[in-house]
Amino acid sequence: MEEIQETNEIYLDNSATTKPCPEAVAAADEMMLRFWGNPSSTHAKGNEAAKKLRDARKAVAVALSAAPEEIFFTSGGTEANNIAVFGAAAKNRRAGSRIVTTAIEHSSVLDGVRELEQQGFEVIRLTPDSQGHISPEQIARAVNSDTILVTMMMVNNEVGSILPVESAVRITRKNAPKAIVHCDCVQAFGKLPVSVRKLGADLVTVSAHKIHAPKGAGALYKRRGLNIPPLTRGGHQEDSFRPGTEAAPLIAAFGTAAAIACDRAGMSARYERINELRNYLVMKLRKIDGIVINSPNDALPYIVNFSTCRVKAETMLNFLSERGIYVSGGSACAKGEPSHVIKALNLSREASDSAIRVSFCGNNTSADVDALIQAVADGINSLAHFR
Repeated sequence: MEEIQETNEIYLDNSATTKPCPEAVAAADEMMLRFWGNPSSTHAKGNEAAKKLRDARKAVAVALSAAPEEIFFTSGGTEANNIAVFGAAAKNRRAGSRIVTTAIEHSSVLDGVRELEQQGFEVIRLTPDSQGHISPEQIARAVNSDTILVTMMMVNNEVGSILPVESAVRITRKNAPKAIVHCDCVQAFGKLPVSVRKLGADLVTVSAHKIHAPKGAGALYKRRGLNIPPLTRGGHQEDSFRPGTEAAPLIAAFGTAAAIACDRAGMSARYERINELRNYLVMKLRKIDGIVINSPNDALPYIVNFSTCRVKAETMLNFLSERGIYVSGGSACAKGEPSHVIKALNLSREASDSAIRVSFCGNNTSADVDALIQAVADGINSLAHFR
């Protein structure tokens, strides 16, 4: 096997994806080379693969304070969100027609509710303030007795704002007892403690490649006793809720990464270090004339969104990339399209056009921040007159 050489690249786009950790890679490798049987087969080879899946399911369940039978593996966060949104709407179709969400959800939720809107559902999209906050008062005004689904992310993937999901659950239980509450926890998982018992949501989405596991695996927590129809049919895997042969190597890696990322002591120490890094970045950014910080002060520290207000985001991204520094202009799923999140914040045109997202992981250092700051300053000096 060809050895991969280390480079001087600085990766600050961890909300898009993370580098798989050695332990997760080893777990996937072991499944492919040793435990490669079909987990649904009843012979010894299948049974040993099935046991590894059970171990991974237990690891994700422990990370979420859930029971293993409440965890259903998917291909990632997008599929899990689709199962949750469309499944909840199908189950509650006769109970009402209102769906409450926010204007800053991931596209896998927004596109889903848009499709349901075309089918006749009423969709209420709560608009954030200029820093991505949604208030409990907005939720209380929106959730009425006709509401069948409330779907809200815990942490916004572009500006890092933390949404009041626990308040949303309490309000929904009071105003619309039959409604289902779904929470996209993809950006929170492994960074903040996520307990489904404390959160109180019926459905919770998490993803593997945001916590240093490979792409292609995710999970949906489904509260015990909640029956929603599957999106696909054709097998008994995942209790017939998500049929199809499981991606066992990816799932094993997911379980391994979840155990590491969600270890409470490790998570707490990492959070404190990332918070120091975030404060250091913001302090440095504020010394550059004209830069605006778009993330709120109480955001998840792993995400910092800022605008140069002088150089368009795409131009700055290319400038930084040529220097081996990788950030983003928004969600990777947008593929360069204007960010619906930044639009929803109602920023000035200059700030919207130049918004940059930095997203940290535990491997980043203050030296990475220093290199970014120098490169951003150089980019402004070199490119500002071309805007």
